[in-house]
Amino acid sequence: MRDAVVHTLAGDVRGRWTDEVASFLGIPYAAAPFGPHRFRAPAAVTPWTGVRDALEFGPTPPGAGLIPGGDPFPDPKIPGEDCLNLNVWTPALTGKRPVLVWIPGGGNVMGSAAQSVYGGAAFARDGVVLVSINHRLGAEGFAHLPDAPANRGLRDQIAALEWVRDNISAFGGDPANVTVAGLSAGAGSVMSLLSLDTGLFRRAIIQSGLLRGAHAPEDAALVTARIAQHAGVEATAQALSAIEPETLAGIALAVYGELQADPDPAVWGTTTTGSALAFSTVVDGSLVTVDPWQRVLDGSGQETDLMVGCASDELLRMLPGAADVATTLTQALFRGPINELAEHRPGRTFVYEFAWRSPLPGVGAAHGLDIGFVFDTLGHSALEGDAPPQDLADTMHQAWISFARDGAPGWSEYPSVMRFDTPAEIVAR
Repeated sequence: MRDAVVHTLAGDVRGRWTDEVASFLGIPYAAAPFGPHRFRAPAAVTPWTGVRDALEFGPTPPGAGLIPGGDPFPDPKIPGEDCLNLNVWTPALTGKRPVLVWIPGGGNVMGSAAQSVYGGAAFARDGVVLVSINHRLGAEGFAHLPDAPANRGLRDQIAALEWVRDNISAFGGDPANVTVAGLSAGAGSVMSLLSLDTGLFRRAIIQSGLLRGAHAPEDAALVTARIAQHAGVEATAQALSAIEPETLAGIALAVYGELQADPDPAVWGTTTTGSALAFSTVVDGSLVTVDPWQRVLDGSGQETDLMVGCASDELLRMLPGAADVATTLTQALFRGPINELAEHRPGRTFVYEFAWRSPLPGVGAAHGLDIGFVFDTLGHSALEGDAPPQDLADTMHQAWISFARDGAPGWSEYPSVMRFDTPAEIVAR
């Protein structure tokens, strides 16, 4: 291993070469969102002098690591305030290579870019600069408050994409050829970003995301009221600022669980229960003025190539013993909206289905099972069993590489659908 030093607009960072890939970990793209910056829009990083080490993952947002055994992917908790950070893997520090920016999943209440399954070395090995980002979670990022800007977690993601635009050339990436991608809640964020027309990316990948996941402000306020009730304070940013971030993250996780256990529209509102997420993009009338689903569907959002898909059994492992119900909900929440979007959205849309079923009982082709195949990081998920098929990982990983490079994943636009299984096959809807 040897060091690699790159100049960013905020200062020099030191990464490390391992074999033919250089990694730069924990680079701050915005100021720490605490103290005067808590519940505020992301602020600029204070420049530093000298060379800043970027050799280890940076601090994870409050909420990450709260239930490390409760998710099929190990979710580390790394302390520290500079949690608005990102990671870069690159094969070279010169040239202009395609860039893929990854937004992790976790219901916007847990998860981080430090999860090992999201390691970007294989993307870099195959010619794509991989950037993974952290953003604020739970109440810190998404609680709708009368005295704070809304959608702070989404604003963080925009700030990270602006960092990519301004700095990725120094890492051998092409700022004019950026693909933004995400899983689950991260995929929902991609949907929101598509609706904003930021001009910060060229292509998008939505993996197992709730396309209709945005919240009405009045419903988001109900979630905030429940958080404040648990905390014993008023439902304002000023009052919640008295609560320690990790304590507030625990309250947010509890509220998320309450919604999942009893999604009563009379309690939580229709848009919140419809998405089954306590924390999501809010149609706030400022940053997000129209439901992202409607803007993307009618073509008034950002014009991009889009790849979108889901797993065959998205909710099976979450509804043990209720396979029929899981199949109904997968169709209603995932596959149906995907087909509708692909049929009506202007622009090129490529659809896939992940159909390989885990050998473990009650898992099937589960939500999130495909991530190790996409990143070519098999062996980091408890869902895969002892011998997941490497040939399928080769196929899926190459499709993501090809799409990020030139928008051609290896099959035709919808109604053709790539069905990833052993073997993979192209079918028609």
